[in-house]
Amino acid sequence: MAQSNFSQVTEFILLGLSDTRELQVAFFTIFFLAYTMVLLGNLLIIVTVRTDPKLSSPMYFLLCNLSFLDICYTSVTIPRMLVDLLSRRKAIVFEGCIAQLFFLHFVGSSEMFLLAVMAYDRYTAICKPLHYTAIMSRWACWLLVCSCWAGGFLHSITQTWLTIQLPFCGPNTIDSYFCDVQPVIRLACADIYLTQWLMASNSGLISLGCFLLLLTSYTLLLLSLRGRLTQGHCKALSTCASHLLVVTLFFLPCIFIYLRPPCTFPFDKYVCVIYTILSPLMNPLIYTLRNNEVKESMQRLWKCCSIF
Repeated sequence: MAQSNFSQVTEFILLGLSDTRELQVAFFTIFFLAYTMVLLGNLLIIVTVRTDPKLSSPMYFLLCNLSFLDICYTSVTIPRMLVDLLSRRKAIVFEGCIAQLFFLHFVGSSEMFLLAVMAYDRYTAICKPLHYTAIMSRWACWLLVCSCWAGGFLHSITQTWLTIQLPFCGPNTIDSYFCDVQPVIRLACADIYLTQWLMASNSGLISLGCFLLLLTSYTLLLLSLRGRLTQGHCKALSTCASHLLVVTLFFLPCIFIYLRPPCTFPFDKYVCVIYTILSPLMNPLIYTLRNNEVKESMQRLWKCCSIF
């Protein structure tokens, strides 16, 4: 993506989470461990699902895609943040900032769409078990996943295009640990009121729409099972409750950041930690520890590896 001809800024300075050296070291340790757990946890899920024929249902196919997205999503921001925490000068070139912004929204919005698809998958499996294999066929699963990626790309390219049209000729300091739409466009040397509202309506409505779809799916699931709960249904609902907790942890901060009038708060960058680091860290724990089939498959995989 070429830098705008009207832009004189060649790099941005990221202020990060803190300028205190002791806190920077503490943050580096915490986030390095978190990133390692995200990588190992999600890679373990992908390897387990791909090597065990018993985990061939649509739910595990979607879970495998979610794990891949989580790896990509955290890799957009955390490695750069870890380097900056150990650096005195936290600079990122203009093109690198725009690239980070693009991939953050590309992967992030794709994950939002995928979480909505996973909620629909659970609703279909529990409420329409006889039609489940027909509705969630292999072809349908691939179509839904590709649609999630396509939707994420369209969203991200729109955000990126609106950003690179703006001239940047003044301040270049971003009060965050990564490049995002709102902090970046506030540095533009132009009237950005309309652009801010266009971007808020884009990112904010996607976050809100996917979250409402999730809530609707779980509400319909509860209503359909009212008065006829079996032990299997109770177990499924317990799993869905933990899933809902994780997606709420992901969506609510996104809605707070993106779906609001053009303004900023000092604690915004700390809110971003929730959906860029904490939520991806929780996904492997919730989707494996609450699932006996995945745990049993991991145990079999460990025994096979131990033999060799």
